[in-house]
Amino acid sequence: MGLLPIALAAALVMAGCSDSNATDPKTAGKDDKVVVGFSVYDMQYEFFQKMEAGTRAAATAKGWEFKLHDEKSDENEMVTGAQALIDQGVDVLIISPFKPSALGPIIAKAKAKGVPVIVDDIGGGGAPYDAIVISDNAGGGKLAADYMVKQIAANNKTSKNVASITCEPSAVYAARRNAGFKEAIEKAGFKVVAELSGNSKAEEGYKVMKDILAKNPDVAGVFSCNDPMGVAAANAIKDAGKNPVTDIVSVGFNADPEAITAIKAGGLAATVAQDPKAMGELTVKLAEQAIKKQAITFSNPAEREVFNPVALITKENADTVK
Repeated sequence: MGLLPIALAAALVMAGCSDSNATDPKTAGKDDKVVVGFSVYDMQYEFFQKMEAGTRAAATAKGWEFKLHDEKSDENEMVTGAQALIDQGVDVLIISPFKPSALGPIIAKAKAKGVPVIVDDIGGGGAPYDAIVISDNAGGGKLAADYMVKQIAANNKTSKNVASITCEPSAVYAARRNAGFKEAIEKAGFKVVAELSGNSKAEEGYKVMKDILAKNPDVAGVFSCNDPMGVAAANAIKDAGKNPVTDIVSVGFNADPEAITAIKAGGLAATVAQDPKAMGELTVKLAEQAIKKQAITFSNPAEREVFNPVALITKENADTVK
């Protein structure tokens, strides 16, 4: 009988402890932190540094845990690293793939574990990702064409011949830049007399522009698929004794630092700016929608593409580029 009060007291204490720590099913999971994994193309490049900064900032602003993997421009590193993120238990994978055609096993593993996949730029490789964010490349080409038409008129040039320097053939999204340019410039009454690939390389862009000038010395403008080629083409124009702003309107794409410097110095007429930071922020927004199984509004539903706006950069607004 002397043990009864002690046993009763112990039972009451245990009951009190149990009640205070009980999990309310209505609030279960509300404190669980979402974990986002971001596998990035290569952090040595400023473009992807900005993309990572935008992705990280948007994720942490939501209170999410952020895990980063650097692919370092390596296919094997991309596949093994992205799969490792999935194995670590991320709730969503965002990936800017070094090699889009190798996305298959990554997305297959993600789907098997119920992890949504948002692709940021480069390409989707035909894999069943949930969404892909890309710049409005065709729209950027149109911006370049519209600017070129006005600038050629301002330069009092009568030639209706222009040139287009493309990226490497495998860059399917970048190809839309030149396609958008060509459609808009031809609609304005101009003729693309030369459309050659510089394979995204400055040295090839320079050589291609020299060849264009040798065969078409009367070209009034040139649009390049990226800034390294754009600046190189402008240098080829200067080396030919002409001005890349007032004689042959030279426009690039990307708003790379070298292009901004050239524009300020009068060595390039304009470029079209992508916004990798905003692209990163947009992927996080889409990731949240995918996690919550909300419908995503696509710019191109057939390919599950969501376009991020681009902007024309000239000498007038070059100082705004950061």
